[in-house]
Amino acid sequence: MSGPLNNLKVLDFSTLLPGPYATMLMADMGAEVVRVESPTRLDLVRVLPPMVGKVSAAHGYLNRGKKSIAIDLKKPEGIEIVKQLVAEYDIVVEQFRPGVMARLGLGYEQLKEINPNLIYCSITGYGQTGPYKDRAGHDINYLALSGLSSYSGRAESGPVPLGFQVADVAGGSHHAVMGILAAVIQRSATGVGQHIDISMTDAAFSLNAMSGAGFLAGAPVPAPEKEYLNGGGFYDYYETKDGRFLSVGGLEPQFVQKLCLLLECPDRMNQALSQKPEDQAAFKSMLAEKIKSEDMVYWTEFFAKEDVCIEPVLNLDESVKHPQMVERNMVIQVGGEGGIDQIGFPIKFSETPCAVEEPGAILGAHTAAILEGLKYSEEQIESLQKQRVIKRI
Repeated sequence: MSGPLNNLKVLDFSTLLPGPYATMLMADMGAEVVRVESPTRLDLVRVLPPMVGKVSAAHGYLNRGKKSIAIDLKKPEGIEIVKQLVAEYDIVVEQFRPGVMARLGLGYEQLKEINPNLIYCSITGYGQTGPYKDRAGHDINYLALSGLSSYSGRAESGPVPLGFQVADVAGGSHHAVMGILAAVIQRSATGVGQHIDISMTDAAFSLNAMSGAGFLAGAPVPAPEKEYLNGGGFYDYYETKDGRFLSVGGLEPQFVQKLCLLLECPDRMNQALSQKPEDQAAFKSMLAEKIKSEDMVYWTEFFAKEDVCIEPVLNLDESVKHPQMVERNMVIQVGGEGGIDQIGFPIKFSETPCAVEEPGAILGAHTAAILEGLKYSEEQIESLQKQRVIKRI
């Protein structure tokens, strides 16, 4: 396999989004990832519409490049298989509630006895400690508790449910990969693995980079449309004549100056750069009126060659066809000719480019091959199948 992580082997016990997204990133970068799945309790993403043939589009994406072994972890024979795998794999990713893996005999303390070099990453909503550690939650709950939702939205209507999972992906998935790779670097120096405790709420809380830093330094509690970057200034979205929107983000003086010249209102520059709320409100009102006077295509063409940090709000159909996305290879075909179109890998490596070959595998597609690699005979594999310890294709 290509990619900079092609010397890493990962056992992935996670489901749904956070863990699978993290291990997808690692698989994209060349790691060998084996999903350890239940033969009877499906990962719901496998049946999440829309489907591409018999494959869920989401599952085909989130689990691309991974192998699948179906093992019943409630049976001793299944636990024994995992323990044999742990001796050969150097990273475990799990997403159960705290204590579940330990009760199965697969907790970090138990598995590091088998493999002292093991890096073991646990991804949960609230972490392995604290009063909420056993509490159920979803992305919207983690964002709510983190404080992020309190100043994201509109003053009149409050926070809005986002169309993408910030705490799950930017929080859980990305921080998990960061933690795992940091532990890999540490292990290369010391030979010792470790347990990584990822809380999606902690990770979301850490995203309070600007407003959180200001508040802790003595600034007022941030609120919707009160901060310069959340609608309190002219940095915002503006509706066009045809009901579409433009994003206006040029905060720096050189961008403001050019914008005011282009819109033939140079006298408004000082107003746009003012910190006074009344000046910002006046400039925003003027900007909104001007932008509402023409449709989105007009403004897109108007600003196309101007360096003012203004771009149209595209829908996904428009985004995947945008020249920038096309040039950056951000939509790829996975599975060969006639395969599935998927989102491309966002990191470009000059020496170890990433190659995605197959979408998410059928449940148990690699069970037999993996067991054969552990020296199980055909008779043993067939016996485990009959006992419903495993499922193979």
